[in-house]
Amino acid sequence: MDTEIIVNIAMLALSAFLLWKGANWIVDSAAAIARKYNMSELVIGLTVVAFGTSAPEFLVSATAAFKGLGDISLSNIVGSNIFNLGLILGLMAVIKPITTHATLVYRDGLFLWAMTILVMLFSLNLYMGRIEGIVLLSLLVVYIGFLIIRGRKELSGLELPSQRPATWKDYPLLLAGFVSISLGGHFMVESATFLAEFMGVSKWVIGVTIVAAGTSLPELITCLAASLRGKSDMLLGNLLGSDFFNFAGVLGMTCILRPLDISPTALPSLYALVTMVFLVLIFMRSGWKVGRLEGTLLILINLGRWIWDFMG
Repeated sequence: MDTEIIVNIAMLALSAFLLWKGANWIVDSAAAIARKYNMSELVIGLTVVAFGTSAPEFLVSATAAFKGLGDISLSNIVGSNIFNLGLILGLMAVIKPITTHATLVYRDGLFLWAMTILVMLFSLNLYMGRIEGIVLLSLLVVYIGFLIIRGRKELSGLELPSQRPATWKDYPLLLAGFVSISLGGHFMVESATFLAEFMGVSKWVIGVTIVAAGTSLPELITCLAASLRGKSDMLLGNLLGSDFFNFAGVLGMTCILRPLDISPTALPSLYALVTMVFLVLIFMRSGWKVGRLEGTLLILINLGRWIWDFMG
């Protein structure tokens, strides 16, 4: 195998590790620092922790956008969302059935589905500009404001790290986290682009599969921890909330910073995501749980989509 190929594969693995480690440092240290200044856990979860778990997607998407790689920018977000609701949710359900309730389905789930449809509609003209970005960010602010006004006790889509107090180490760790995800995002875009060109595969396919899986590592680790602790609310909340934040926050901010030209190859994946969110809602409502059979189906759908993308 060519040395340059080996180097880029190694860089792709290194970038995934940097994104995962950096996100963990940001989430843990920033939450501890925020508590030190008497910020509520709700505010911490919806701001600091939300940014931390979605930081890999933002860094990769923004970096790709500024490099003129709109396909990788959008495909990373779409792929991450499909990965979250397909492979991660499916795997967690296979490990242990996940109980649900009306709030997750009828409020958070339906809101995510509506957001997914909106992004699909925005993409139909193969361009997403600053106006679309402002609309998406505005919806994020409205949603967070709605939850705060309602005085919601639990977090919408985010699991809090440990309740430890902040120490002096948290400040350099927070800085290290941002440096880590910055480097990880840069390396991932560079190596993924090279591999896409070498393999003769479109940048969209690489972004919606390999890059998306790499930037979803924080969600995978968080959900595994929640599953092992039997915290279904946190697990489902993490996935629904992360998908919503990716679209409203990450995609919205990316479009404001640099409008995106969208490839026609993006549309089938967006249609698939709209369908997958709806399917997940049905699974969550049916018997108020996502069981092992549903989990297996979600995994197979995700793997099938990957095969279809690579062969297409």
